[in-house]
Amino acid sequence: MSFLSNSGTVHVEVLLKTTDIRLNTIRAEVEPILSDYLKSFKNLPRNVAFKPGIELATVKSILLERDNGDGKAWQPNETKYRYHFYMTQREEHNAGLFPARGSGDSDDLSSVVEANHVLLPAVQFVGLWENLIYEVGLKEKLLKFALSALTFSKHSVNMNVIACNRLLLLHGPPGTGKTSLCKALAQKLAIRTQGSYAYTHLVEINSHSLFSKWFSESGKLVARLFSKIAELVADRNNLVCVLIDEVESLAYARSSMSSNEPRDAMRVVNAVLTQLDDIKNCPNVLVLATSNLAQSIDLAFLDRADIRLFIGYPGMSAIRSIYKTMLAELMSAGVVQREALEGEDAEEGLLTQLAERSVGVSGRTLRKLPLLAHAQYTSSAAFELDQKISLADFLDAMLGALEQHVADQRLLKLESMEEL
Repeated sequence: MSFLSNSGTVHVEVLLKTTDIRLNTIRAEVEPILSDYLKSFKNLPRNVAFKPGIELATVKSILLERDNGDGKAWQPNETKYRYHFYMTQREEHNAGLFPARGSGDSDDLSSVVEANHVLLPAVQFVGLWENLIYEVGLKEKLLKFALSALTFSKHSVNMNVIACNRLLLLHGPPGTGKTSLCKALAQKLAIRTQGSYAYTHLVEINSHSLFSKWFSESGKLVARLFSKIAELVADRNNLVCVLIDEVESLAYARSSMSSNEPRDAMRVVNAVLTQLDDIKNCPNVLVLATSNLAQSIDLAFLDRADIRLFIGYPGMSAIRSIYKTMLAELMSAGVVQREALEGEDAEEGLLTQLAERSVGVSGRTLRKLPLLAHAQYTSSAAFELDQKISLADFLDAMLGALEQHVADQRLLKLESMEEL
């Protein structure tokens, strides 16, 4: 079965309740029912998980998604659906394969926790992909590339003829969701490739733990870590996604190292490059790397990356979408009065004003604003206990929280300049 599909295909991801019934048995029973259900509606939600309006005891939610990420209408009777049925892994399966063998206070090399291990699909990543909001097509471009790379491996394309290292690098300023996007991508791959791989593993390397008081042994730690990863990769029923967060810690540019730099720093870079070259010969592994300082990464590592994707601060359209999803969540939770967002915006333009003022702010900061705004509003005289906040009042509070954040950032910069 091919991982890829044409742009007209609608993927139907069906999240099932945990059960001991075989997946194929559930699929044979549920897929025809869902097919009839989808053909009977024209305006079902796109790119957001929802519970189908029919009784299906085994189904938690379904998600309809096109590969190009758009939510434009399609004709149900003329649409080609591609189904992906899955269950999240039980918690006991996610204990991890990379525990420290020593005590936390030990000076022994074996006390280092080199990586975190999660079996996918994992419950903590459900909904992560669709709630990460970027410019249209960015996530889908990344997913298509990952699936294409795995397709080349599946068809045993000769890498001496066509370069395919299955190494993706996301770079950009802090707070733009690069690490979350990598985790969401691994979860998405676990769902989309289950016909070819029995298990999908996410191994998140703790880069900084390799450079603590065992600095002189860092090269050995890197080698030991990748030998454990190789054990997972050896089973071709496994798809292994290796996440290297802040990769500049492990692959710092050797050309920038001074003569006073510890020799072990260069050994680590050499060890990482050697291990990546070894692991690329295994068709069932994908390496995902992130960096806040791409200019500090060794050129040899950059050259090995098949795709280097810049993840910047969200633009206006993405900011509006982020705010709308957060406000909808607060309305659903009963914190803010349920009102029509578009109607309010047409009347007073508060949401547009807030979005315009938010340009240049990271997505991480945007998602903190509702909590800051709520704390600010509850400190005002207008607040009444157990009363829902009106949308207009809450948007005003969010604008105030944003202005306070901008002022705080300005003060921090001034303090930093004074110290210099």
